[in-house]
Amino acid sequence: MIRSLLLAGLFSAGLSAAALAQSHPPHAQPGELEVDPYTVSDANAGADPIEDADVFVAFGGEAGIARVVDGLLERVREDERIEGIFRASDWPRLRRTLIEQFCYILGGPCTYTGRDMASVHRDHGITTREFNALVENLQDAMDAEGIPFALQNRLLARLAPMHRDVVTR
Repeated sequence: MIRSLLLAGLFSAGLSAAALAQSHPPHAQPGELEVDPYTVSDANAGADPIEDADVFVAFGGEAGIARVVDGLLERVREDERIEGIFRASDWPRLRRTLIEQFCYILGGPCTYTGRDMASVHRDHGITTREFNALVENLQDAMDAEGIPFALQNRLLARLAPMHRDVVTR
């Protein structure tokens, strides 16, 4: 169940992603594609932040979160179960918004600039099996960074409720 919820957050952050009310927002990174305007809000992250500063620190701060996200995306590209879902993704935007989302949820000093999970995943037809595969990849990426299991579960517990907005078939 926790794995399913985590995947929802990941799929949502990655498959849509960020932009302010402009076609190419000022926070966009080089290489990001233009997007239609939408309202930027931390509420779009899909979860409230963890209020324990030790959790953000245990993940290694923003640099540690970036390493987890990089490990996750590398695994996704190689995972035959889900790589097709991400094939057409805007990888620079996906990376940036996942880092923002995790940083925000882990109580870090980040603002989430991506779209909300439901609108991002509405037409992707993601299954529970695919969602779970993404969660497994996230857990492997966190393991590779030495994130303690109990802290992994705290992030996964925040991501889990996103399952209902991500899985559509």
